[in-house]
Formats: sequence, C-alpha cells, structure tokens
Amino acid sequence: MLLIYVSKLTNRVGYTLNLIFKSILHIPFEITLDENYYATFEGCKLCYSDKKISDGLYIKSVKLLYQTSIENQEIQMSEYDNFPIFFATYGKDQTLPFDIFAASFYLVSRYEEYLPHHKDYHQRFDFKDSLAYQKGFLHVPLVNKWANLLANKLKEAYPDFVIPLRKFHFVNTIDVDSAYSFKQKGVFRNVGGFIRDIFKQDYESVKMRAMVMLNRRKDPFDTFDFIISLSEKYHTELLFFILFADYDNYDKNISHNSLKFQQLIKHLADYSKVGIHPSYASMDQSGKLTVEIKRLSKVLHKPIVRSRFHFLRFQLPISYNNLIKNNIDSDFSMGYSNEYGFRASICTPFNFYDLETDAETDLIIHPFAVMDTALKTYLNCTTDEALNILKNIIDEIKSVDGTFYSIWHNNNLCESFGWEGWSKVYEQMIDYVYKQN
Repeated sequence: MLLIYVSKLTNRVGYTLNLIFKSILHIPFEITLDENYYATFEGCKLCYSDKKISDGLYIKSVKLLYQTSIENQEIQMSEYDNFPIFFATYGKDQTLPFDIFAASFYLVSRYEEYLPHHKDYHQRFDFKDSLAYQKGFLHVPLVNKWANLLANKLKEAYPDFVIPLRKFHFVNTIDVDSAYSFKQKGVFRNVGGFIRDIFKQDYESVKMRAMVMLNRRKDPFDTFDFIISLSEKYHTELLFFILFADYDNYDKNISHNSLKFQQLIKHLADYSKVGIHPSYASMDQSGKLTVEIKRLSKVLHKPIVRSRFHFLRFQLPISYNNLIKNNIDSDFSMGYSNEYGFRASICTPFNFYDLETDAETDLIIHPFAVMDTALKTYLNCTTDEALNILKNIIDEIKSVDGTFYSIWHNNNLCESFGWEGWSKVYEQMIDYVYKQN
C-alpha cells in the first residue's frame, strides 16, 4: 500500500489521487493528514504539499487543487523526460519538477471548457482552442504517460513495491445515425430521394434505391451482420448507440415508430450493449433527452444507462448533468468529431467532475480516440493513411495499458457513397488490435 500525505484534503485532491492511483495505476493507497503518522510510516509513501514532510517521494503542490473557484490559470509549458509538462514547481528534493496532480486535474476535468472559448458551427468546444492541440500533445494520452512516469519513480525509490499489472482493452462502438439508406423511410422521403437523385443525375443511386425497394438487394446501410460477425470472430466488446429522435435537419434516422427499426434494435441488443444517441436538438432542449431515453427503454424493456451525443454536441457541465438526471451512468462522447486524439488527454475511463459544484459525480466518462468521419471527411485521409493513424493510436494506448474506444457508423461501412474501401480499414483495425493483444 502507498501512504499519501496531504496538508489539506479537498474534493479536487481526493478526486485526482483516485484518478491517478486507483483508476490508472490500480495502486491501493491511503491518505493521511497526520504528519507524525506519515513520518513514522516505514513503507512506500508520497508527500503532496507545498513543503516536504519527512522522507519519501515529494510532489510540490500549486494552488489549483486547493481552490474551489473556476478562474484563468497561468499555463507555461516546459519539458521533462521528453514529456510536455506545465504547472512547474521549484525546490529541493522534488520527485518531479511539476505538479502532476494539478496538471492532470486541469486536463481531465476539462477545465478549459468552463472558461471563455470559441465554439464551432454546431456550438461545440472547438478542438483548436484546446491546450492539447495548441501545444502539440492532442495525439498523446499525456495523463496516462505522466502516471506511468510517477509509477516508475515509486519503483525506483521502493524496489520491493509491487506495481499491479494492467491490461490494454478495446471497446468497439457503432453510432446508428441512419439504420437504412432507403428502407423504412416512407413514401414521401423515398419519392423525394428519387427526384433528388435524378435531378443530380446520380443514376447509380436511382438504380440502387429501386433495387432495394424491390427487395432485389440489401439496403447499403444494413451492415449490422458484418459488424456483429467481426465482433464474434475477434471477441471484441461491442456497443451500439441508437438515434431514436424525431425527424429534424440533423436527426434523420428511421422513425422510432417503425416496427422494422424496433426489431433491428432488439436484434442488436441480443449481440451487444445498446445505448442512446441523444439527438442534435437535445443539447438545447433537455426534455427531448428524457423522451428519447424512454422510447428506447420501452423497446428494449430495460433501463438505458449508456449514452453518446449525436454530433458529439454537448456542453459542460449542463449536458452531463442532464444525463445524470436521466439515470445514465456512462457517457462515450469525450472526443472530437473533426480530429483524432485525446480530448481529455487520457485513455482510461474516469468519473465526471463538475467544476461548477466542485464535486465528483457518479457519471463515468469513456473517452474515445478516433472516429471514422474525422479521418475521412475532415482530415481527408486515404484508407492507407487512416489505417496508419489507427495503428499509431492503438500503439500509444497499448503502451500505457489504456482502453481504446473507436467510433464507426454502420452507414460508413456500406462500400458506397464514397466510402469504398473503409469496411476493410475497419476490419484491419480490429485485426491489428487482436494481434497486438
């Protein structure tokens, strides 16, 4: 066991020590405020304070974890052991030359998203406004790297101290924004689609739509058997997130009243876990979130506890608190739709910390690293380039024994509409994970 001395135990201090030692490193620890107890303790120990107490490892603290307010922080980047760092500290006998706990809290709590920032076209936090992007470490799970750095320091100081073994995990997640391209969309939407395709002289789509409607070929977006078969072949954990909203400009899935769609959802639930994909409009109209969750729960006859926001459109802390009010216990939205990498600089699930109330919540955040549309639509990657990026991301996460969450869409595995070759990238990604693991 590791004994940690702190001069003051705040919500932020307790949360961050749990994050680093329990969630990431799996190291059992005890916190003490008693200087004498700490001084006479003969095992592995660490002091987190503005001054060193006795022997043991020493991390000098800055003010952030002892504050309760949200205010601009002075961030000055430097480097240590080839890692970018900030919240530098100075003095003798320091184990690390920066406050690893304050820096980790700043990144994981998404502190910068509570401060004034730019919003993109969809009113989301713009990744270009993030410290990680601006300072060049967006593609690195930096908090995990720092945690491993600290674990190595513990091992150096206490060679007999056992650092628990951890394992790399992979969670394969699929967003169902549009279950079918042509089927179950009603007469008016299909007639309108025919007219639009003819006007655009897209005769291939006209032919495909006709073949599907005449049951002479499978709907191109119906890639679910392919997805499930790969999951079974490689024994991967699989999650589907279902858009179950009213039709709108950005919410264009099949009608939630469609029996065929409901049967599909039940079928998917037989092979995987299923969560809600809250609508684009739910960020501005919280009542929609409640309605959509109840709809999906009614179809599956069980509570819905997992969520990922459509378009990744959410705002801290309001959106997460709305999930909590609706009994969602896990969210998978922490990432960017137009860039790959680590929005919270971590590849380990963590509890959401609400900075406005200055308290940890029970909502578990599962940060994803990459989404198919980011690679193809926003970064204009070829299939070969995309696969290389995926392999690099997997290698980064595996190096810290983290969890790799990827996002794909059933409709982007259709081998049509410009997505030719991407189902192969998807399968090669899973195969690479399997071989690495």
